[in-house]
Amino acid sequence: MTTLLITAAAGSVVFCLFMMKKAFENNLKKDVLFFKEFTGREMNIFFISDLHKRVLSPNLINQIDQPVDFVFIGGDITEGKVPFARVEENIRKLTEFGPAYFVWGNNDYEVETDTLIKLLEKYNVKILKNEAVVIKEEGIDLSILGVDDMTFDGDRLEETVEQVPKNSFKILLSHNPEIVKKIRKEYQISLVLSGHTHGGQIRFLNIGLYERGSLKSSSHYTKLVSNGYGTTLLPMRLGAPSEAHLITLKGYDRKKSSFK
Repeated sequence: MTTLLITAAAGSVVFCLFMMKKAFENNLKKDVLFFKEFTGREMNIFFISDLHKRVLSPNLINQIDQPVDFVFIGGDITEGKVPFARVEENIRKLTEFGPAYFVWGNNDYEVETDTLIKLLEKYNVKILKNEAVVIKEEGIDLSILGVDDMTFDGDRLEETVEQVPKNSFKILLSHNPEIVKKIRKEYQISLVLSGHTHGGQIRFLNIGLYERGSLKSSSHYTKLVSNGYGTTLLPMRLGAPSEAHLITLKGYDRKKSSFK
């Protein structure tokens, strides 16, 4: 009996250590997305959400092998009791890739928001709180929309959509993926980027509190829900790998009926 208990205890420790190791992986998912309504040049976006307590690792950064046009931070860059020095280091590293945009997550509101805002502004990160930015440069015609976190009913999607030209290529950033329930076809939003769920974080037999992160297309938008980079509560993962994303956007040449 004693031997069985010791074996079971040892097995539990090994299993927990395995899940802790999985929590600190550095998986960079690369996706190439084609849109008929995307008329600009090929564009690369680095998207990351839910850093929480984690430090951005060189093992992730070194996998980015293409120039990045925009960095999108999908909320929960921090949480309560995380040192601001760590948060600042993560922001500094992220903004080295290119111009960065941030939307609030529910855990971001656990800290002194004024201090977080000052850090983001120090590194010229644009905070999108029910706000949109229209970018028209050489080869770029893009609208970036960001809504406040839905947990506190702060999101104002309709008001945000009204800030951009109707026919521009629209990317929506929302920490919570439930925002898609408020998207109307007439908004003409092409791509939605979200996090929040951690993919369930710990899944047994592919069952978790939330659906695993995924990239899916509906009738009028494509939605990417990330498993996120960090963890909450327990520094463990199982069946929902930590991840960040390098997304390449390309257009579709209707005259030639081919992708470009």
